[in-house]
Amino acid sequence: MQNNPVRVIAVTSGKGGVGKTNVSVNLSVALARRGARVLMMDADLGLGNVDVLLGLKSHKNLSHVLAGEASLDDILIEGPEGVGVLPAASGIKHMAELSAAENTGLIHAFGALQRPVDVMVVDTAAGIADSVVRFSQAASDVIVVVCDEPASITDAYAMIKVLSRDHGVQRFQVVANMVRDAGEGRRLFEKLNMAAGRFLDVTLIHLGSVPFDDYLRRAIQRQKTVVQTFSSSRSSRAFFEIADQIGRWPAPKGVAGHLQFFIERLVQQSEPDMEVL
Repeated sequence: MQNNPVRVIAVTSGKGGVGKTNVSVNLSVALARRGARVLMMDADLGLGNVDVLLGLKSHKNLSHVLAGEASLDDILIEGPEGVGVLPAASGIKHMAELSAAENTGLIHAFGALQRPVDVMVVDTAAGIADSVVRFSQAASDVIVVVCDEPASITDAYAMIKVLSRDHGVQRFQVVANMVRDAGEGRRLFEKLNMAAGRFLDVTLIHLGSVPFDDYLRRAIQRQKTVVQTFSSSRSSRAFFEIADQIGRWPAPKGVAGHLQFFIERLVQQSEPDMEVL
């Protein structure tokens, strides 16, 4: 089993309908095209649709892992550009209402994953349910996706407030999605940053802006990512620019003192002679 630290990026939003899952799948494929070994977790546990967006068929999903009927390696399906996809259940109410202990168990399960991984993208559900905040806290980085709607800004602010106040997450990357141009994306970020700066002790970073693009809609209809299908489109170029930025981030280091994905590898990186039980 590899022991290199895995960068885990939680992609979240607060509000649904802002294009979060499209950002997740396109970012995953863009990172893979840049040479990373990418794993994508569909963390909308009861209403998963990543496999549908990518035109994939799954026979088992995270509900089987939780029930002890399969391992994470057993349910993995191959996505575009070699992205490994961990599909979620769809239409199973219990999976959308997991207890804290069940969410913790899922995070621990990644310690036994055999597949080599450099980056894992966690596409969370919308809202501030326990699974959303727990998976975001357990990631090494959090991307908040917003669009130019008042509810998107207020819900993103609420998500950042809950994660910072109750779960110790202080640093957030922000992607402005479905904007007309880079200027509108920057203004959208500044709006959220101003509100957060007034009331919260957090750092917000403008990771990038993804323009509204008809090619993205056409790719969705084909159950493909736009970075595969229309790689020179405006939205594709934006996703590749974001992937390039992520590629320049320093490697995740150390143990944060709370539950984390792949924590065994972080411990072994900090203490190479320590045996993780």
